[in-house]
Formats: sequence, C-alpha cells, structure tokens
Amino acid sequence: MAPEGFDAATLYAYSLLQADTAARVSTAFPVLGSPAGLAAEATVCTQLLQTAARGDSLVLERRLQNWAAESQ
Repeated sequence: MAPEGFDAATLYAYSLLQADTAARVSTAFPVLGSPAGLAAEATVCTQLLQTAARGDSLVLERRLQNWAAESQ
C-alpha cells in the first residue's frame, strides 16, 4: 500500500515540467503539503530520483532535485 497522497504526488511530479499544470495539480489535491502528503511527496521524489540515477526520467531530474531542495 502506498501512503496517502501518493497518486497526487506522482501526478504532481510528472507535471513539474509545466509550472502552470503543477500549480493546478497542487491546488486540486489539498493532500499535497499536508503531513501525509509530504510523506508521499518525499517517497515519489526519492523514487523518481533513483530512476534518474539509473538513466530514466532524465528530463525530470533537475526539477525533482529542486523539488527535493524546496521540501527541506
């Protein structure tokens, strides 16, 4: 089972390349930014950064790194 907000965090992560879409996703899913949502966001971000380290999702890598830095 994934943490609460996992699907919303995944959608948000993949929308990071389009700032306006990411803002809409963030607004549409209030779980993002909540304690449970932050755990989901950290999980998704970590998973996607691991895939980038293996050569996948490279287009997202810089945005994911920025997202991780903003969350600290």
